[in-house]
Amino acid sequence: MYYAALPHLSELGTNASQETFARQRAAGKYESSQYAELDFIPCTNGTAVSDKDTFRCNNIDLYHFLPHSALGSTRGFGSSSWGWTSDDGREFVAIGQSDGTAFAEISKEGKLIYLGRLPQFSVPSNWREIRGHNNLMIIGSEAEKHGIQIFDMTKLLTVDPANPVTFSNDKDLAGHYNGLPIGRTHNVVTNPAGNFIYSVGAAPRNHTCRSGIIFIDISDPSNPTSPGCASADGYVHDAQCLFYKGPDTRYTGREICYGYNEDTLTIYDITDKKNPEILSITSYEGAAYTHQGAVLDPENQQYLLLDDEYDEYDKVGPGIPGNPITYIWDISDLTKPRQTGLYKSEAKGIDHNQYVANGFAYQSNYGTGFRVLDVRSIPSDPTGKGVKEVGFFDIYPEDDNAPGGGSVDFVGTWSSYALFKSGYILVNTMERGAFIVKLKAGFDKL
Repeated sequence: MYYAALPHLSELGTNASQETFARQRAAGKYESSQYAELDFIPCTNGTAVSDKDTFRCNNIDLYHFLPHSALGSTRGFGSSSWGWTSDDGREFVAIGQSDGTAFAEISKEGKLIYLGRLPQFSVPSNWREIRGHNNLMIIGSEAEKHGIQIFDMTKLLTVDPANPVTFSNDKDLAGHYNGLPIGRTHNVVTNPAGNFIYSVGAAPRNHTCRSGIIFIDISDPSNPTSPGCASADGYVHDAQCLFYKGPDTRYTGREICYGYNEDTLTIYDITDKKNPEILSITSYEGAAYTHQGAVLDPENQQYLLLDDEYDEYDKVGPGIPGNPITYIWDISDLTKPRQTGLYKSEAKGIDHNQYVANGFAYQSNYGTGFRVLDVRSIPSDPTGKGVKEVGFFDIYPEDDNAPGGGSVDFVGTWSSYALFKSGYILVNTMERGAFIVKLKAGFDKL
């Protein structure tokens, strides 16, 4: 078992990003009603042009945009988001905002149809994280006493869009987990193949669980319970938990969590919730704030992509020039993962969230917008030299005239969801609201 020599960092992201958020709010950037609704705008010759804005783009068209104010929010500030497809193929989205979660359906034409919202459980917070677990939407927040809301998305199937519903935390939740130390969690993690969800980064750090991975059994969503936590490596910022399918046959079928722990990739075996085990703790050149990542293929967990939120901001390692870096790892041996290469974006900015499906990585990179990478070459060339960007839509034109074409700052998009069969993609932004975009036909053949 290999352990990194570096001590864990403090929450570097908190102060710097909060300073940006305070500055943006003081400047009125989060007054989302100032941003007009937009209908279909094609990406033509590198731009999608509206009456007021010119959005840089490549191979991605804008289908619809609604500001947070049109999605029921009085405070704005978009954060996490996720999607859900009903049994009959209808496509819905959950859109995180500082004062709750907005729900909308995406029409066959790519329009956002607002259906209602679930208010925050306690007080507003910029940090609202959302993940799907089959028909359930799991919603956590950094707000104290918020806990984790468990919402049944099938409730949306009968909502009349002419009468959007404000759902009740008392009457309309499928469940609510209130066992967090002080009710706040930095992130939520799901593994829809099992019966557990997970809280990570739950304050305070001096609690028994040390802000690690808290296991939450939702076999009965109305009565979620916790058998324990994985605390040995302290604070976990984000994680991906999967039943293992990969080359390291020692762990076949076991539940493995890939933890992004501030300055390391930390891999856990959490099969035994009473006795979780750390398999490895590994740092890397340029580690500033290990933020988030995803395995390349859940059916063959041999490679993993990782993003570091602060390597560009702090100008360390490969991130010194200020271009978002995607780190490539070989995790064939879960006890000895190795970084094998990286992909450097041509844009200027900070990477934030990504996930991978069917050979493509979907990234929300703050001010540089929504980016799609073809990562199918990695198994044959893990250096990353074959990775290529196949499309992007820059939802934050305000920094396009900055040196290098963008600002290395915490502005723009927080999250996206690109897993709908229709090809429609939700991009949630902090300042403006929610965009629906779509890659042009044939992008996967480039």
